Amino acid sequence: MKLPSRIVDISQPLDNDTLVDPPFMRPHIDYVTGRDNTAVVCDYFPGLKEDDLPGGEGWAIEYVKLATHNGTHVDAPYHFNSLDARGNRMQTIDEMPLDWFFRPGVKLDFRHFHDGYVATAADVEAELARVGYTLQPMDIVLVNTRAGEAYGTEEYIHAGCGMGRDATLYLTERGVRVTGIDGWSWDAPFSKTRERWMETQDPMVIWEGHYAGKEIPYCHLEKMRHLEQLPAFGFTVACFPCKIARGSAGWTRAVALFD
Repeated sequence: MKLPSRIVDISQPLDNDTLVDPPFMRPHIDYVTGRDNTAVVCDYFPGLKEDDLPGGEGWAIEYVKLATHNGTHVDAPYHFNSLDARGNRMQTIDEMPLDWFFRPGVKLDFRHFHDGYVATAADVEAELARVGYTLQPMDIVLVNTRAGEAYGTEEYIHAGCGMGRDATLYLTERGVRVTGIDGWSWDAPFSKTRERWMETQDPMVIWEGHYAGKEIPYCHLEKMRHLEQLPAFGFTVACFPCKIARGSAGWTRAVALFD
């Protein structure tokens, strides 16, 4: 089997310092070094002395407090709603078919859209025409927005466009079952959506891209990185989610593979 010559990491790291999430849901990692754990190892093996250990060190470990939506993650249909439009139970992340998450990738370059813009089906169709690509069932479609350049700043959660209901359905009606975006959410930033809500008081503007999953269940990745390094198509995406029982999402080390 010929391996790809290039692998691009399209995932965000998890750490205590980078500004990615609002304060109420930021991750917290306690780092325990091998030196910190020396006594623990010696206690476990009676008679063992610190000098018996290489460098006097035990094992390094980390204690992590996370939400399933921290870092680059895959949202399951259950995250959007517990039931689909026909009253069937929506799948949790541990129930998703694994073959959804290793597929040819397509990139939509929407960096020119302003923060808070809600992309439409016409926008998707125009971008596919621009790059000369016809969607195939099960393609993984990644959306490159302006949010990528704001990563690590307080601006990030307010940056980039989002994908509207009809844009999402344009993809899922053609057999796409996994999508992704470099923004904080598949939908437009919450702060921008709130502005639209205050103007219209129309509940249809809230989470419209997510709620489109009630009609055709799908998964999407959020908080991706480095999408600007990818070609428009001709690459493969691997983004298997962690198997969290009854989970609304699972973290992933998503990568793009190509020559």
